[in-house]
Amino acid sequence: MSFPFQSLHRFPDVEADNLHAYDATDRLLGARGLDLAQAWGLDGSDIAVIGDAYGAITLQLASAGLTGVRVHQDLATGRAALAANAAALGLDGSYVSCELDSSLLAGARLVLAQLPRGLAELEEMADAVARWAAPHAVLVSGGRIKHMTLAMNEVLRSRFADVRAGLAVQKSRLLTAAGPLPVPEDPPFPVCARDEDAGLTLCAHGGAFAGSRLDIGTRYLMGFLEQVPEGDTVDLGCGTGALAVAYALSHPSARVVATDRSAAAVRSARATVEANGLAARVVVEHDDAGGSLGEAAADVVLLNPPFHLGASVHAGAGLKLIAAAGRLLRPGGELWCVANSHLDYGAALRRSVGPTEVVGRNRKFTVTRSVRRPSRSAARP
Repeated sequence: MSFPFQSLHRFPDVEADNLHAYDATDRLLGARGLDLAQAWGLDGSDIAVIGDAYGAITLQLASAGLTGVRVHQDLATGRAALAANAAALGLDGSYVSCELDSSLLAGARLVLAQLPRGLAELEEMADAVARWAAPHAVLVSGGRIKHMTLAMNEVLRSRFADVRAGLAVQKSRLLTAAGPLPVPEDPPFPVCARDEDAGLTLCAHGGAFAGSRLDIGTRYLMGFLEQVPEGDTVDLGCGTGALAVAYALSHPSARVVATDRSAAAVRSARATVEANGLAARVVVEHDDAGGSLGEAAADVVLLNPPFHLGASVHAGAGLKLIAAAGRLLRPGGELWCVANSHLDYGAALRRSVGPTEVVGRNRKFTVTRSVRRPSRSAARP
C-alpha cells in the first residue's frame, strides 16, 4: 500500500500554495530506508532520521512497520507537525523524538537525512553520525539537485571513508556515506568568536543563521538598545542570542527570555549566554513564536524577523512573530523591530501591536518602535 503523502500538513508552520509538507527527496529517502531495512534485517530502533521537516520520512517507515525510529527535527513547528500528522494517520507513539546527540544516534546502523543547505550544518551532522552511531553505520542523505554542491561530498569525506552519489530521481539525489572515520576528541561545534565592536562573544552550532558572526540587521538594531526601556524582555526569534545578550549587558537589572523555533539556534544562544556570563538573567526556550510564554508577559520585545521559510521567500514567519509580540506585550510595552527596508511591516505592526514610528533607517534596514495599545476592555471606564 502506498504512503498517503497528500494527507500530510505543515501546520502549525505556515501553510501556503507554494509551501509543501513533503518533497521528492522525502519519498526517495523513505523508499531507500525501507529497502535497506529489509535487506539488512533492521528494525525501527536501528534507524535514525535527521531533518525530517514534517514527518514524511519517519511516517513512511512507521506505516511499513518500522516503529521506534529515532528522529531529530530542528524546528519546533516541524516537531508539532510530525506529531499531528502521526496522530492523523493513527501512528501515535511510533517514533522517538531526540536532539542531535547520542540519544539520537547511539547504536544506529542506518541514518537517513535531508541534506542541510549550509556546509557547517552538514559538518556537524556528519560528525555526530561518525561520533555516536554504530561503528559500521551508513548515512544516506539526500537533497534537491539544484541545492547540492560538490563541497557537500567533501564534507562527508571528512568523516566517512566512502562517499558515493546515486542517480538523479525526480530532480533529487542521494549521497551514501559509509565507513565512519575516527573523530576529534571534542565535537567541532559550537564555534565561539569575540566581537570587540559589539562587546560580546557569539557562539554558533552548524545550523545557526550567520554562524558566530553578527548579521548586519542585528548589528544595526543593537545601536538603538540604549534607547530601549528596561524591564521584562523577550527576544523573539533569538538566533544565536546576540540581541538578548547585548540588551542584558546594557540593562543590568533586566531579565530576558530568548526564544527560537530552531533547536540549533537555541543551543547556540544558550552557549552565547554562558560565554557572556549571563546565565542568571537570560533564559533560552525552544518554542514557536514565544508560545511557551503567557500573554502580557513582557515590557519589551526585540525582533529581527526572518523573511525566508526554508528556500522560499515568504513573509509569513515575520508576520507570525509580529502577531506574537502583540500577544506577549503588556499595555504600554514596546516592540523594537529591525527589518529589511523593502519589507513593509508597518500595517502589521500597527494592527498587531499599536502606534508605530520609524526610529532609524539606513540603506538596507529600518528600525521601528511600536507601543502596545491598551486592550479594549481595559480602556472602558
